[in-house]
Amino acid sequence: MPRPLGELEDAVMTRVWEWNRPVTVREVLEDLRQDRSIAYTTVMTVLDNLHQKGWVRREQEGRAYRYEAVSTRAAYSAALMNDAWSESDNPAAALVAFFGMMSAEQTEALRDALRVTALDGSREGTRERPPEPEEGPSQR
Repeated sequence: MPRPLGELEDAVMTRVWEWNRPVTVREVLEDLRQDRSIAYTTVMTVLDNLHQKGWVRREQEGRAYRYEAVSTRAAYSAALMNDAWSESDNPAAALVAFFGMMSAEQTEALRDALRVTALDGSREGTRERPPEPEEGPSQR
């Protein structure tokens, strides 16, 4: 299960995801400073920790690193939802409760997602299955 990001990790990753390009510690620092007082070394440590945890990859450019997200925020959210759901002792009841909490906009997004997965064959049962192997003389 991916461990949920901490508050500062999430603030940093939000910028990395939104900008969707390699970023420097300085860029993230300057943006974070619009909302809070924070030190360069703190942002550097957070990005290094995110790198160690596999959330970002980095490439050295001169004396600094450029950091880039390994996956999308949507993939992160999906993994958290899937893990929470799979830990339920009653997955169907958990889904019913979750759907009951959804706003009208979220419900419409769910309908859209279900239509997309039905159209591209991603849903189980709509995918073509490989043919069963025929039983030959050595398999009897």
